[in-house]
Amino acid sequence: MTDNNNIHINAMSDNAIVETISAFIKHHRLEQNKTQSQLAAEAGINRSTMVEFEKGQRANMITFIQLLRALNLLHVLKQFEIQQQLSPIQLAKLEQSKRKRASKTKTATKKTNSNWS
Repeated sequence: MTDNNNIHINAMSDNAIVETISAFIKHHRLEQNKTQSQLAAEAGINRSTMVEFEKGQRANMITFIQLLRALNLLHVLKQFEIQQQLSPIQLAKLEQSKRKRASKTKTATKKTNSNWS
């Protein structure tokens, strides 16, 4: 199912992807029952910028982030976080370096007073 979706996205032109992003913003704006003016004000952009963004005419990354923030949808950007992954060799080395036993605690030796000089 995911492979078909990737093929579809890969076949899209840049303009088609911009239109998809614009439709995403418009869909969620309407779902939250907000006017273009309300969302523009919440995002800190001009209404004309909002209108152009929804038409796919003025796609700007900063504007997109501002709109996502205003719509409480920043979580969609989670896909872009880079996850550090360990190779199997690194993972094996970490496992080897883990402590397997507790060490004995050293007790302090008690000094006795001796009469020997």
